[in-house]
Amino acid sequence: MKKHQSIRLFKNPILESFTHVHPSIPFILWIPIVLYFIFQGLTQTSLSIAANLLMIIAGLFVWTLTEYTMHRHVFHFDAKNKVAKYLVFLFHGNHHDDPQDPTRLVMPPIVSITLSIPFYYFFRFLVGREAGFSLFAGFMIGYMIYDYIHFATHHFTPRTKFGKFTKENHMKHHFIPKGAKWGVSTPLWDHVFKTFN
Repeated sequence: MKKHQSIRLFKNPILESFTHVHPSIPFILWIPIVLYFIFQGLTQTSLSIAANLLMIIAGLFVWTLTEYTMHRHVFHFDAKNKVAKYLVFLFHGNHHDDPQDPTRLVMPPIVSITLSIPFYYFFRFLVGREAGFSLFAGFMIGYMIYDYIHFATHHFTPRTKFGKFTKENHMKHHFIPKGAKWGVSTPLWDHVFKTFN
């Protein structure tokens, strides 16, 4: 079987290596971190188990809106100058040019870690330190679900009704010139903002 030839993003081989990620990496990296934050929420706060569970569910919900917003307005930013166009291509445009590249379907750790830190502190500011643990844990669970749904839509033939719908929905996103179907893990916000067409 012929090895996939990826689009080269950096001349520097070290930088280039950071853009290729095995699909197991988000799981290996984030599961211990998520478990740590759940543990902190359950043992280091005055919140009940039910309150922590509610914050985890809220974090999942917040992720879905974040996913939609970032995909639509950041990853598909209508760049006007050369530098901005390159950044958009670097973050997401290369995926549209080569959607089957198996090493670029999950977020590189250097990006996911860098983005997660301000989100964590924003959540602490928003709901306080105690609730922030579980809210962040739910948010990162949502992120992992997104990463693996995205990987699966490009590399597996689904057998379930949900899987078939999700794959079809995301594949249509790749071929709609003006853009639509920004949600990968859920079409919820596409319905809310009328971009499901």
